[in-house]
Formats: sequence, structure tokens, C-alpha cells
Amino acid sequence: MSNRPLPSSFDGDEEFFEENRWHKLKRRLLEEPLIPLGCLLTCAALWRASRAIKAGNKADTNRYFRARVYAQGFTVAAMVAGSYYWQSDREKRKHLTEEARRRAAEEKKAAWIRELERRDEEDKALAERANALAEKRRKSILLQQQQRAPESQGSGSKAD
Repeated sequence: MSNRPLPSSFDGDEEFFEENRWHKLKRRLLEEPLIPLGCLLTCAALWRASRAIKAGNKADTNRYFRARVYAQGFTVAAMVAGSYYWQSDREKRKHLTEEARRRAAEEKKAAWIRELERRDEEDKALAERANALAEKRRKSILLQQQQRAPESQGSGSKAD
């Protein structure tokens, strides 16, 4: 059997999808709040540096560019520390996600098999009904032939 997913009327069902992108973003922001903070600090330092450049203040420009470098360093350090800290949780989440995906695929396959069995039962019932109607029709034709047979035999003997 191929590994392609089976076609089904359950394809559009949202129950098979556990987490959308907004939930994932919210979860990630709650897991590692220092990374967005570092990004905001970097953006603020760049914005202040651009304002200092427009004002022509070289000392403030250098100070804010240094602050940008420190903020970027903080962000990278937060990313590295967070990846070490959350590594085991990510592995567990990956395992649970894969397990949920496998379970959902099994449920989908079982639902598809139930649907196929239901269709098969319907086909069998239709075939039985068609056979019963065909048998009834055959008996009716035989009965009509039997009724006509004595009439044709009786009319043939009068002619003799």
C-alpha cells in the first residue's frame, strides 16, 4: 500500500490541526521573552542612532551604534541560552507532535475504512434488492408463460 494519504471527506476538518501560527507565535514569545526584548532594544538603538546622524551629533551616533551592537549580542546570547534551556522541551514537543500526527492519521484512516465499509454495505444492499427484483420479474415471466402455454395447447387441439 502506498504512503499517500487516503482521499476522504474529512480533509477539511480542523480537528486534525493542533496549533495555528498565532498560537505558535504566542507560545514562542512566552517561552523565550528575552529574544523579542533584544530585538526591540536593537531597533530602538538603530532608531536613536539614525536620529543622532540627522542631528549631526557624532558622539551620540557612536554611542547608539555601540548600544546596537550590545543589544544584538544580548539577543544572540538569549537565543543560544534559550536553545540550550528549551532543547529537551522541544524534543518532547516534537515527539508529542509526531505522536499526535500519527494518531490523527490512524483516526483518519479508520474513519475512511468505516466510510468504505458503509459504502460496501450500501452496495451489497442495492445488489440484493436488484437480485430480488430480477428474481421476482423472472418468476412473473415464467408464470405468464405457463398461463399462455395451456391456452396455446388448447387452441392447437381445436384446429385438429
